[in-house]
Amino acid sequence: MPDERTSVTTPDAAPSPLLTAHAQLASAVEILGYDDGLHRMLATPRREMNVAIPLRRDDGSIELFSGYRVQHNISRGPGKGGLRYSSSVDVDEVRALAMWMTWKCAVVDVPYGGAKGGVTIDPTRYSTAELERVTRRYTSEISPIIGPERDIMAPDIGTNEQTMAWVMDTYSVNRGYTIAAVTTGKPLAVGGSLGRATATSQGVVHAAAAALADAGVRLDEVSAAVQGFGKVGSHAARLLHEAGTKVVAVSDEHGGVHAPDGLDVVALLAHVADGGTVGEFEGGQAISNTELLALDVDVLVPAAVEGVLDADSAARVKARWVVEGANGPTTTEGDRVLAERGVVVVPDILANAGGVIVSYFEWVQANQAYWWTEQEIAERLEQRMAASYGAVSSLSRRESLSLRDAALVIGVRRVAEAHQIRGLYP
Repeated sequence: MPDERTSVTTPDAAPSPLLTAHAQLASAVEILGYDDGLHRMLATPRREMNVAIPLRRDDGSIELFSGYRVQHNISRGPGKGGLRYSSSVDVDEVRALAMWMTWKCAVVDVPYGGAKGGVTIDPTRYSTAELERVTRRYTSEISPIIGPERDIMAPDIGTNEQTMAWVMDTYSVNRGYTIAAVTTGKPLAVGGSLGRATATSQGVVHAAAAALADAGVRLDEVSAAVQGFGKVGSHAARLLHEAGTKVVAVSDEHGGVHAPDGLDVVALLAHVADGGTVGEFEGGQAISNTELLALDVDVLVPAAVEGVLDADSAARVKARWVVEGANGPTTTEGDRVLAERGVVVVPDILANAGGVIVSYFEWVQANQAYWWTEQEIAERLEQRMAASYGAVSSLSRRESLSLRDAALVIGVRRVAEAHQIRGLYP
């Protein structure tokens, strides 16, 4: 078994994302019958870099931040994964996210390995100019291990398309020419792709539709609640609403709003765009994030942060389907409780893979300097999500596995096969 000393617990005794990621891998390894040596290789990051990031603030004072880039696996291609800015970021969180990216890329069969980056900073407390300086210094520090053939970054919590433009520019200036393919999720004006901004959310909706179809149900026949109203949750709520789903509750980090007859999602989006919080929206009753998870809905979409569905909160879930928009929203114990209660969980490494699929499309377009239409991207995304869900669902039924175990088995097996075919050097 891998060394569990890096698998820590958070102060409130909830499992860390890394502990959850290791437990999920162990489950897949047991099903696949792999030996201890291969298990250790699959569990251990290939490369890590920890960097110090000094910032000269606008008032002239100096602050120092910690930054990380973890390349979990590169056997199937260059590393791929987001860059997260959050005051809670630590190296274990980044390790877990990088591992999940490895399996995610393999499940949807894009030629990437898994990577992830993070800076321990609360971006809401700093000016745009300060965030630019942090981003450029971080990029400079990790530049020896990134690149379009080595490791490609994308936005995550606390970062956006402007952040990716700064990363791309910093990397390009230091190489002496423009290298658009070093990041994805960039603005269109500097090599971004149509459809990228909503790709993760669109993938969540495709996954939800496929899971419902397995039970003979359509999106316009169900109700849903969405936890998280950021880049993923807000677009997922809109797209579900447009598909005819009755979206009865959404929330952000400050709280949520609930309307049993359905929210006016368009008005809510306009309210948030004007600077309001979800909980302040007048089109429903205020609700907490915890209460949202326990609502009597058909579909629950946790699209915020890791670990929100633990044993306690999972026991209160009334939804028939949980479609994971966030990375790692369900702990190992939460998974067990949901399975015992007959809740179908569409796992993150499948449900939210739309982002990495269209990131792959953006990388391909940047490398060939030829851009696809939005319709072409949407069609290819839907085809890739449908094929990936079909393979996972088929294995789940054939081997009597949960959708998570089936997805992990497919992803882990593909990565292990790449390891074994390439062999060991020297």
